[in-house]
Amino acid sequence: MNIDFARARENMVEQQVRPWDVLNVRVLDTIASLPREAFVAPALRGMAYADTELPIGHGETMMKPVLEGRLLQALLPDPEDSVLEIGTGSGYLTACLARLAREVVSLERHADLADAARARLAAQGFANVSVHATDVFAGAPGRRFDVICVTGAVATLPSQFCDWLEPDGRMFIVQGVAPVMEALLVRRDVNGLRTTSLFETDLPYLAGARPVPAFSL
Repeated sequence: MNIDFARARENMVEQQVRPWDVLNVRVLDTIASLPREAFVAPALRGMAYADTELPIGHGETMMKPVLEGRLLQALLPDPEDSVLEIGTGSGYLTACLARLAREVVSLERHADLADAARARLAAQGFANVSVHATDVFAGAPGRRFDVICVTGAVATLPSQFCDWLEPDGRMFIVQGVAPVMEALLVRRDVNGLRTTSLFETDLPYLAGARPVPAFSL
C-alpha cells in the first residue's frame, strides 16, 4: 500500500489540529514538517495521521494529534527554553518540543521505548535531545526547567514536578480520575503557582501516579 504521507500530514493539520483551535504558526509549522510516520511502528504507519491513539508497547499509547497540538500550543516553548519531558513514548512529541526549544531532556521508564525513541530522534537529525531510561518518581533530574511536559495523567499534582520549574516556568499536566480528567497549565511566578484549566481529556496514568484505592468496610 502506497501512502502519500505528505498529503496525510497536511490533511491532519487542516482537518484535525487546526479546527481544534490550534492556531499558533510555530506549532502548526512544526507539526506540518515532522514525519509522524517515522515515530510509529511499521505495522501502524498507515494510521500515523489518524485521529486516534496508537499503541507503542507496555500498555502505553501515542497521543492523538489534536491533543499534541493543544499541548504544544499551551506550552509554546521559546527558542531559548529548556524542556523536561516526562514520558518519552514514541519520541514524536519529543521531536516537536525539540524543534521549538533549545534543549529537551526526556525521561522514559521503559528502556526499550527509550532506546527506540533515541534512535528515531537521531535518524531525524535531532542533536538537542537527551533521552534517559529512568523512573521519574525514583529520583530528581537535578536541575530546573523553563517548560515541563507530562505525557501521562496523574491523580494528584506531584509537588516535586512543580519544584523542577524555573521562575516563570510552565508545565502541562493532565490530572483527575478517568474517564474525566482536566488538562492543566501550571505556571510559577513571584506569587507561587497558578493553575489554569485548559480542556477535558482522558490519558493513561503515569506509573506510580494512579489514584489511591478507596478503602471501604
